[in-house]
Amino acid sequence: MPQTQDKAKVKAVGDYPPLQILSLYHRDMNIYGDSGNILSVTRRAELYGFRPMIRYYDPGDAWPERIDMILGGGGQDHGQERIIDDLLERGGLLRDLADQDVPMLMICGLYQLFGHYFETSDHERLEGVGILDVHTIAKSERMIGNLVEQAEDFGRVVGYENHSGLTYLGEGAQPLGRVDEDGRGNNGKDHTEGARWKKVIGTYMHGSLLPKNPAVTDFLIEGAAERRYGQGTFAQMKEAMDQKSRSELERLDSLADQASRIAASRPR
Repeated sequence: MPQTQDKAKVKAVGDYPPLQILSLYHRDMNIYGDSGNILSVTRRAELYGFRPMIRYYDPGDAWPERIDMILGGGGQDHGQERIIDDLLERGGLLRDLADQDVPMLMICGLYQLFGHYFETSDHERLEGVGILDVHTIAKSERMIGNLVEQAEDFGRVVGYENHSGLTYLGEGAQPLGRVDEDGRGNNGKDHTEGARWKKVIGTYMHGSLLPKNPAVTDFLIEGAAERRYGQGTFAQMKEAMDQKSRSELERLDSLADQASRIAASRPR
C-alpha cells in the first residue's frame, strides 16, 4: 500500500523530502535524448523543494526497495532484445507498482514493451509486461519528425517521433493525445498518440519530451509526491517556494514554451 504522511510529517523529514526516481534500463534504452527527461524531472523537483534521488537499473542490478517514479527511454530493436528477459522477470513488480499509482513515463521502445507484445519485422513476437493495453507491429516505413498533439489533461504536447512500429490501443488504454494528420502518432491512421493507464504514460515522443512539456513533468512529480507524502503535498511545496526558485521555474517554463513553439513550426 502507498505510504502517506500528513503535512506536519512532510515538514518533519526536513526542507528537502526525498523522491526516489528509477531510470529503467538506462544503458540500453536511453537514446534520442531521453536522458533529458531525467534532468528535467530532477531540476523541477529540486525547485519545488524535493530531493530527487536517481537510481539507474540495468539487467543484473539489485531492484530498489523504494520507488516513487520510473522513467524509461527508447532503444533500437537489439536494445529491446537485451533487456526483454529481465523486463519479463520484473513484470510482476512493475505491474504492482503501476496498480499502486506509481507514476511512470515510457518512451518508444519501452512504451511498446509495456504493452502486450511487439512483433518484429522478422515476425518474432517479443512479449511485453501488459501494463498498457496496447500491442505493436513493426513495419518497414518509419514515422519521423516533430510531432504536435492535443492532450486532454496537458494541452498541447510537443515532441519528436522516430519509429516504425505501429501501435494499436485496446479498450483498457486511453491515448495520451490526438494528432490532426494521417501518417503520425501511434499508427498513422487513427490519429492517436501514446497511451495512458492510471499514472502510467507511454509515448513515441522523444525530444526530450519533458523539458518542452512542463505540465507532463509536473504530473509525474505530483503523483510521486502525493503517493509518498499524502494528498496536497505538491500544492504545499509549491506554495512554500522562495522567490529565487519561483523565478527559475518561470525561466524554465518560458524556455520550454519557446522550444515547443520552434519545434511545432518546423516541417517534418
